[in-house]
This record gives sequence, C-alpha cells and structure tokens, in this order.
Amino acid sequence: MSGVRAEIAVSGPSNCPVAALSAETATPVTDVTWSRADETFTEEFRVDSDVAAENTTALADADPVLEVGDERVYQFSREAGPDATCACEVVESLGHPLADVRVEGGDLVLTLHLPGVERLQEVVSDLEAVADDVEMRYLVHAAADGEGRGDRTVVDRGRLTERQREVLATAYELGYFEYPREANATEVAEALDVGLSTFAEHLAAAQGKLLSETLAV
Repeated sequence: MSGVRAEIAVSGPSNCPVAALSAETATPVTDVTWSRADETFTEEFRVDSDVAAENTTALADADPVLEVGDERVYQFSREAGPDATCACEVVESLGHPLADVRVEGGDLVLTLHLPGVERLQEVVSDLEAVADDVEMRYLVHAAADGEGRGDRTVVDRGRLTERQREVLATAYELGYFEYPREANATEVAEALDVGLSTFAEHLAAAQGKLLSETLAV
C-alpha cells in the first residue's frame, strides 16, 4: 500500500467560530463534529462553561444547545457550496473524511487518511486558499509489502517548542551533529546568543522528545 496519514494545522481559517474561540483562550476545543443536510452544514463542539461565558464575542455566530457537566455544547450552521471557505468543508469536498478534528490556539488541526502524497498535495493547496498558513505537523507513509519493506517512523515536530526547533536547526546548520564536528557547543551557543548551559538544556530537551518519538518510548 502507498497510503498516508497526515496531521495538518490550518492557521487563520475563515468562517470558523471554533477557531476564533480557541484563538482568544488557552483552552483547546475538542469533540468537533458536523453533519450535512441538503446544502447546510451544522457543526457542533464543546467548550468549558466558564470559557464560554468569558468569550461571548467569539461565540456570537454559535447557538448554545445544552450543558453537560461543566461544559456547554454549541452549534452553528453554514451554507455549503462551490465557494466553500471552511477548512473542513474544503477537505470533504475532495472526498476525504477527517479522522480527527481539534482546535488549538486558533489553529484547526486536521488528521486525514489519504491514498497517496499526490492527493495530500491537492488538499494542502486547496486549504491554502482559505487560510493564512497550512503546516504539516506529521506525515506517515504506509510500509511497502514484500522485500525492501521500510521501517518508517514519524516525528511530531509539534512536540518541540519554537526555541527547541531554533536550537536544533542552528546546531545542524553549523555542523554540530557532523563527525567530526564542524562547530562545538560553545560556538553554537554564541550563534544563538545564549549561555552554554542554556544551549545544553534546550538541546537535551529537544533530543529527548525526538528520541521518544523515534523509539516509541
């Protein structure tokens, strides 16, 4: 098989109250589901009741349905059509169901199962038309059958902080990971304008996360 599993973060998706709510709070929005009747999409999501009460502006286009414990269930509707501006609708218009949907910090995070990289490129291209930015969080290829079967491993870059990514990228660019090394720790720390201990701390944290992903620890 040649299928892929991909997680895509869509920044600044238009016409999305869920993303607007998440952008204004530090609380991720989960349990995002929707249904379609004729030419109308109805989307549903849950959010903490206190968060909802403090962010009425972000929820102006959504209607409260009921309260479940400490959470409030909301729904909002939108018209379907050829000029879709909702990221989820864009993906589904290409015939690809979504395996998972959540919203973090204003980013709509979509998980998809696709038949190949070519179809993934089409999805990303269409999403870029309705969003400020589209980032590939991770991509897993199905292993090929028979001889030469690969042992593919996915690394979720989203687990790294921006500073940890910068430290790894700078160390890599300067040749810190080459053998023999083209730059030592002091030189990399100076390029980053941080102390040697700070560099070592960020590097150790980043490498630990990457190894846990690679070795499935």
